[in-house]
Amino acid sequence: MRHLNYSHLQYFYTVAKEKSVTRAAQVLHLTPQTISGQLKLLDDAIGSALFERSGRRLVLTELGHVVYQYAEAIFSVGEELAHVIRNKAPANPAVLNVGITQSVPKLIAHRMIQPALAIDETLRIVCFESGLEDLLAQLAVHDLDVVLSDRPLPGGLSVKAYSHALGECGTSWFAARNVAPGRKAFPARLNGARLLLPRSGSLMRSQIDAWLEKVDVSPRVALEFDDSALLKAFGMQGAGVFPGPSAIEKEICTMYRVSVLGRTPEIRERFFVISPERRLSHPAVVAISDAARAHLFTDRT
Repeated sequence: MRHLNYSHLQYFYTVAKEKSVTRAAQVLHLTPQTISGQLKLLDDAIGSALFERSGRRLVLTELGHVVYQYAEAIFSVGEELAHVIRNKAPANPAVLNVGITQSVPKLIAHRMIQPALAIDETLRIVCFESGLEDLLAQLAVHDLDVVLSDRPLPGGLSVKAYSHALGECGTSWFAARNVAPGRKAFPARLNGARLLLPRSGSLMRSQIDAWLEKVDVSPRVALEFDDSALLKAFGMQGAGVFPGPSAIEKEICTMYRVSVLGRTPEIRERFFVISPERRLSHPAVVAISDAARAHLFTDRT
C-alpha cells in the first residue's frame, strides 16, 4: 500500500465510531451501499479485512483496532487544524510533553508545572509518569520535551541530555493527629512507630535508612510504596508516620489533614529538569525552572 486514501479512512473511522454502516451512512449523507463499497476498497488496498461479523454486528479485527487508533489521531489533528483556521489561531498549537518520574511527589510536580500554565493560556501540557530510564528513552526520540526528576541524568547512558538543578529541601515527618506516636522529643518518638516509606532501593529510602541508623531509632516499617501520593493517602487514614518534602509541608498538612512530628534537614530531596538542551530555551520550561528556584525551594530546611 503506497498511498492512503483518506476518504476511505474516514468512512472506516465513521463506521467504527457508529458501530453500524447504516448509521455511518446517515452521518456522512451517503448510501449504505456506497459506504460498504468504499470499505471493500480500503480492505483490498490494505490486504486484510478491518471488520468482521459477530452475529448481526460489525466488530473490528485486530488490524482494524490498530487502524482505528491511527485514524483517531489523524482526524483529531484535522479537527485541531479546522479550529486553527476558524479562529485564526497560531499555525502550530503549543504543546509541551513533560515526563515526571514516579518518585517525584505529586504536589511538587504540580507546584513545578503550575508557572508554565500562567505564561500562555493556549499552551497544552501533556504529562507522562514513569521510571527515569523509560522517560529518558522517550526524551531521546523527542516524544518528550523535558523530564522532571528527583535525581540527575545517570552517567553511562547514551542520551544527549542535560540536568538542570531546580533546588532541594529537607524532609518533614507527618502523622494523622489520632496516631501521633508518644510524647518524646523527635526523633526518639519514632522508636517503635509504624512507618510508611518509599520502597527499598529508592534514593530517598537509602537516605532514610542511613539516617535512622545514625540517630539510633528503630521504628517498624509497615508499608512501602512506589507512589508518593498513595503513601500519603495511607498516612491520612492513620496507617503510620510518613516522610515528605519540607518545601510543601503546609500543603501536605492541609490536603491530608496531618500534623508535623519533626524535621530532618539531613535527608535531602533534590529536583531537576532534564532536557535535550544545554541551556533551557522553551518559555514554559524556563518558567518552571525560574519559579522553582525563586519560590518553591527557597526554604532549605
